[in-house]
Amino acid sequence: MNKKSETLFVSDLHLDDSRPTITSLFLDFLQGSARQAEALYILGDLFEVWIGDDDSSTPNPEVISGLHQLTRSGTPVYLMHGNRDFLMGHEFSSSSGCTLISDPTIIDLYGTPTLLMHGDTLCTDDKDYIEFRAMVRNPDWKKEFLGKPLQERKDIAKRLRNESKTSTQNKSIETMDVNQKSVEQVLKEYRAQHMIHGHTHRPDTHKFILNTKPAQRIVLGDWYRNGSVLRCTQMECRLETLNPNTARP
Repeated sequence: MNKKSETLFVSDLHLDDSRPTITSLFLDFLQGSARQAEALYILGDLFEVWIGDDDSSTPNPEVISGLHQLTRSGTPVYLMHGNRDFLMGHEFSSSSGCTLISDPTIIDLYGTPTLLMHGDTLCTDDKDYIEFRAMVRNPDWKKEFLGKPLQERKDIAKRLRNESKTSTQNKSIETMDVNQKSVEQVLKEYRAQHMIHGHTHRPDTHKFILNTKPAQRIVLGDWYRNGSVLRCTQMECRLETLNPNTARP
């Protein structure tokens, strides 16, 4: 199959067994247009939660198989950790065929240096989250957590998720959104004028001036009710919504 001159970006799919229709939508996407793309980038939170590469709960095996089939077909898949699935490791990478990339990562997108991020590190006004993120990303914390039995890890993850839901109910949208100064700072650091990220679930294209030049920040959408894909070509980047009604049963 001839590849199109198109690069795809998704994030915040939050796949789990409670929303099988969305999982089917994603698997159809992997078997369809993704096979014709030059590359697919998944910018974090592929799963609702990831407690270790040894967790074979639904839909993990099916998603890994779908990704493996895509990479074997010739479409490379680059995967960035999100705040829900930062424990995905080398075993996941090997079995799925995905290449893990760091956050941030800068790529040449058809001649335009483009900074890729999950987006949570840009939410610097949410001090509690930034502090929590630093704790769970600590190598000692991760080692201790992954050393616990699988069921205990599931229980801990459930408790942390419930605590997170309670916490976010008391925060404003502005607090949980990205900080523009943080956006500009990291773009300057990487000498880029273009950024693509997820995390906030607020798909949009933001244009502004940085270093007296036009700059752009594209935010990817989530997959809670519909699919959201950013399709980039030499000419443009376009956000597209996928209808779950078209997914296989």
